[in-house]
Amino acid sequence: MSQTATAKGPGSVAEAGTDSAVAIIAPTTSNSEKILRVAVPVGMLVLAIVVWQVYVMATGTPKYILPSPVDVAGSLWTDWPTLFPALLVTVRITFSALILALIGGVGLAIVLVQSRWIELALFPFAVIMQVTPIVAIAPLLLIYAPDTQTALLICAFLVAFFPILSNMVQGLKSVDHNLLNLFDLYGASRWQQLIYLKIPAAQPYFMAGLRIGGGLALIAAVVAEFAAGSAGAGSGLAFRLLESQYRLNIPRLFAALVLLTGTGVAIFGLTSLVAWLTLRRWHESAVKREN
Repeated sequence: MSQTATAKGPGSVAEAGTDSAVAIIAPTTSNSEKILRVAVPVGMLVLAIVVWQVYVMATGTPKYILPSPVDVAGSLWTDWPTLFPALLVTVRITFSALILALIGGVGLAIVLVQSRWIELALFPFAVIMQVTPIVAIAPLLLIYAPDTQTALLICAFLVAFFPILSNMVQGLKSVDHNLLNLFDLYGASRWQQLIYLKIPAAQPYFMAGLRIGGGLALIAAVVAEFAAGSAGAGSGLAFRLLESQYRLNIPRLFAALVLLTGTGVAIFGLTSLVAWLTLRRWHESAVKREN
């Protein structure tokens, strides 16, 4: 009985010299390192806020010049009914533009890599859209778009589109040539190569483009609203920033900036989490070093 159990267990004599006899232990992160990863950035942020508060109190700087963190928190609380709807507008435009950029960027990248002639014909137009300042495009979009929200969405889409397209094209073209030759040897079609080889190999590049595009979509949504000069109940945080500046309500201005910053950090954290969940089991950028 014991000999049979030994023969069937991992690392047994019957499996000696095979891959199943080797136990692969994934490197782990200690609890102290996990705590430090959270405590160090949070501690530095708290320290910066404390220094800010002490400086304002020590110098007696008025609120209309530099509000203290307490003033900003108070404005965030009292002006929440005004700031929160504006935040929802900005977030909706940002994520809508990012989703459209993902669909358009990935789709166009797949089309471009199918033919060298298609790439030569279409890629210059994508470059032209990227290098043209969004502030210069916004007035034209306000003329041709059916409404202001659509114009803002197009502006944010154009800014987030190119990084995703560029990274995806680079990833699809960076496949190991030996693997391509192997697929050709086994008679794989062009679409089989795309689905089973090129797209999986392009995932790290796509995730890099996703992180960049997420941040740029938020920036473009704010800049486009500045350029469009939109106002009213359906306006985003950019209008609230301008409104606070004109009225010298600097605490509200800082509160709106805090919301924008928090939104940007949340988008970066979300895209980084998606990238880590996708790549953590196989790609070097997400796998912890063993040594």
